[in-house]
Amino acid sequence: MGKRNKSWVQLLVGLLAVMLIVSACGQAPAGPAEGNNNQGSEGGGQSEPTEQAGEPHPLEGKRVALIMQFNQGTFSAQYVEGVTEQIEKFGGEVSVFDSRNDLAQMASHLDAAINQRFDGILIDHGQAEALEPGVIRAIEQDISVVVFDADIQVEGVPVLSQNDHKMAELTLEALKEDIGGEGNIVRVWVAGFAPMERRYEVYERFLSENPGITEIATFGNASNPNLDAEAQMQSILTQYPNPGDIDAVWTTWDEFAKGAARAIQASGREEIKLYGIDLSDEDLQIIQDPESPWIATAAVDPSDIGRVQARILYQLFNGDQPEASIVLDPVFVSRDQLPDHEVSTSELSEYVEGWGASEQGYLDWMKELEEAVAN
Repeated sequence: MGKRNKSWVQLLVGLLAVMLIVSACGQAPAGPAEGNNNQGSEGGGQSEPTEQAGEPHPLEGKRVALIMQFNQGTFSAQYVEGVTEQIEKFGGEVSVFDSRNDLAQMASHLDAAINQRFDGILIDHGQAEALEPGVIRAIEQDISVVVFDADIQVEGVPVLSQNDHKMAELTLEALKEDIGGEGNIVRVWVAGFAPMERRYEVYERFLSENPGITEIATFGNASNPNLDAEAQMQSILTQYPNPGDIDAVWTTWDEFAKGAARAIQASGREEIKLYGIDLSDEDLQIIQDPESPWIATAAVDPSDIGRVQARILYQLFNGDQPEASIVLDPVFVSRDQLPDHEVSTSELSEYVEGWGASEQGYLDWMKELEEAVAN
């Protein structure tokens, strides 16, 4: 190739390079401005997600199994509401398994929750013998577990409980004061439940320390407890028909209290007063009724129990290390504290100090999670 032709080729290549550079500089960019404004084209094109939209919070979308020994009565209903409310605020979902007071069925539900790969499992009541093997298997498969009111002892599994000793003490001391330290009482209780056993420990000590108080009858059945307590109480009232035969009734569960209270009220035995443990909206209405024998109880807000248990589970999800044992302190609620008009448990804090709206287990990062879900 001659020198002249070679010069023309070099010149042509140089001109083409300059044209390509000018063309590239003249194009509008892919549009950081458009992307920052999160605007798509009129043709329906999608822009990249902005930082504001962001990715879901790492703890959103958790699937939680709530496995209950029984789901009956308004206390259980409000407990489930508390669990569900808190977990939904955290962006999760809850599936409730009711075992209808069948421990074999409860163990089966636990196995099913493990096999279905739930992220977390909440256990409500139950017994260690039936549940510990399943709880251990869940932990081995990296499924977080939190227990309420069951004597389960597995490393890495927090156990939530009410202060059952305190609840028994509060109600028994009120009973003692009201009957003047002596009289005949009836106990409604059932064995086989960790909280009941703890309450009974206090009761035994109470009787030994107060020889003027005599137990004349006891009963209790966890199957259909409300109606059974009513029938059993009617039978005892027939056995002890005279004023002064029975001074007071002490019950260890609100389902027992409701049934026994109905029987006493129906019999017209106004001299007999009843003391319970636990409190729901339905229970509160009974206590507020001036015709009802149920005049006092000791309890933790059941919705709060559910919320706190859910928070402890999310602490595990987050890699935190909650205490192995979490105890919820009860408050004493008597008719004397309540207004003349009807109130619900959501309003009870206006009249009873320490009731409801517990912040226990609620950590700063949980607020950020709730805000992320809400947005």
